[in-house]
Amino acid sequence: MTNATPLVAVVPTFRPGTEVLDLVGHIAADCAGIVVSDDASPCTSDPILLGLAHRTSVTVIRHEHNRGIARGLNDGLRVAQEMKATWLLTVDQDSTLPEAYVPRLLAAAHRRIAGGEPLAAIGAEVLLDGEGEMTYPPQGLPGRRITEEVIQTGTLWSVQAMTDVGGFDESLGIDAVDAAACLALRQRGFTIGLAEEVSLEHRIGTSRTLSFGRRSIMITGHSPQRRTTMIRNRLRLFPAEFRQSPRHAVRTLRRVAVNQTLGLILETDRTAKLGGTIRGIRPQRDG
Repeated sequence: MTNATPLVAVVPTFRPGTEVLDLVGHIAADCAGIVVSDDASPCTSDPILLGLAHRTSVTVIRHEHNRGIARGLNDGLRVAQEMKATWLLTVDQDSTLPEAYVPRLLAAAHRRIAGGEPLAAIGAEVLLDGEGEMTYPPQGLPGRRITEEVIQTGTLWSVQAMTDVGGFDESLGIDAVDAAACLALRQRGFTIGLAEEVSLEHRIGTSRTLSFGRRSIMITGHSPQRRTTMIRNRLRLFPAEFRQSPRHAVRTLRRVAVNQTLGLILETDRTAKLGGTIRGIRPQRDG
């Protein structure tokens, strides 16, 4: 790694395929260490995980019980703390990063911090999901674009800032973990940045994009169980989101509602997915 600032990457896995071998090999030269945190994959994943464990600078952590992505991200954060790293790069196992992705992200982060910005996270400006481009609502001037939240894959997180907010919220499991982290950082006065002209490839569920005039809307094709947690977690975050940024909170809830509604109209297994939606809306009972 040519940059003097140490960087640790974490790749949370579940039933990983050979693509994770390529991903780890791709980012290895830019990282002081890589953590692969496996969320209780069956033994059929043993060859992949053992192959990763034999690589230099790769630490494989295998959990016995499935608890979601937040625990894996916190495994990476803990190792980054131990290695006194400045940055934590979080990457999903099925994401594809272009050449020089990590150096470009680091350069953008360092440039903005040197300019006095309280930057705590920075992600790619564009997400290519196979159906088209997903972008974030930007604010700020060119070269210092910020947004309210970014998807966690391909994002650099300040280790100190994430330590200050207590890490990633494991009670959320998998959905809205990145949104909760961005919210906590914004509440502390940090900014969430976009690295302009930087993109990565990542498929969100079995998504497809629909066009309505000039507007494009993504439906994700998630399972009934995921629909439940997506809605439940977003509703849980809504009050704090609204206090921090009413526009973002309302926009986010509207996006979730449109995705859920179109999914019930256009996707298969609609009865089960309707049940998942209802369970997500219904208040949880204690115990």
